[in-house]
Amino acid sequence: MMDGAEKKRGLAGLYRKSQQIPVLRNITSYVYRNTGILVGLVILCLFLSFGTETFATQTNIINILRQISTNVCLTVGIMLAILLGGIDLTGGAVIALSGCISAKAVMDLGTPVWAAIFLGCLAGLVVGMANGLIIAYTDMPPFIVTLAMQNICRGAAYLYADGNPIRVSNEAFEKIGMGYLGSIPLPVIYSIVILAVSAWLLTQTKMGQEIYAVGGNREAARFTGININRVQIFVYSYSGLLAGVAGVVLAARMASGQPATGVGYETDAVAAAVLGGTSMSGGVGTPGGMIIGILVIGVLNNGLNLLHVNSFWQYVARGVVILLAVYVDLMRKRRAYR
Repeated sequence: MMDGAEKKRGLAGLYRKSQQIPVLRNITSYVYRNTGILVGLVILCLFLSFGTETFATQTNIINILRQISTNVCLTVGIMLAILLGGIDLTGGAVIALSGCISAKAVMDLGTPVWAAIFLGCLAGLVVGMANGLIIAYTDMPPFIVTLAMQNICRGAAYLYADGNPIRVSNEAFEKIGMGYLGSIPLPVIYSIVILAVSAWLLTQTKMGQEIYAVGGNREAARFTGININRVQIFVYSYSGLLAGVAGVVLAARMASGQPATGVGYETDAVAAAVLGGTSMSGGVGTPGGMIIGILVIGVLNNGLNLLHVNSFWQYVARGVVILLAVYVDLMRKRRAYR
């Protein structure tokens, strides 16, 4: 039998060999960077698989993927804002507003489905751009700006819908949220595309490099010639656009635009981003880690429902998750400073 030292040398040798193959190097690097959260996800899945009869079924797994598709849009936007050292709290309210706009466009204004989709997404883009412009040119804290805009959008959604859900009976519009590509729900396809585009944006473009630079050290970024205002406007506009897309898809899935929907969705998005390794101080975070964070939150929410946990306690559980995630981030930064 090998002793502990021999086992470590053997594992180290396997790791070195894996680094010589590009695909294995990427996989091992990804696992190494996200070991903690991956272990947590595996433990959570195993617990729910043994604790419930339906968690590990194909139907439930597809249901989880469908449910987290909305959180994907919000988490990507919030992650980008946090990378800048800011925050975006408008996502849930923009979902309600864009959903109501697209639903009313189809049912009351008689616009084509493509035009209704465009109007809903445009509403999110306009809100996000307004956030970016205010933050960039007034130096107001992003928390205050987006909190105020959250209330404005929520109120606008209620006013636009007269306080009532806007029912949709249009098969083409409903298919956007309820259709399938083979056995995969269309919202899951949308979320995969959004994740791929966002990962490319962060890792392969100049804008992605500038986002990390601004979040890491704003003054240093300014001295290197980066237009910080332009970066801020882009990030918040992109975040608003993604929330608008989520609102249209969710309205199509529910066959109605509901001004009360989206309440508290930002909580899950912030938790997913931070759990995935995005630092609240900015400049640190990866799309790969964010994906794991989204899965953890999605599995946790689904598991709590399967275990018939009271919905009030679910709020408590999500709050505890956010506190733990931020605490872990704080400990990680302290170790890095040492």
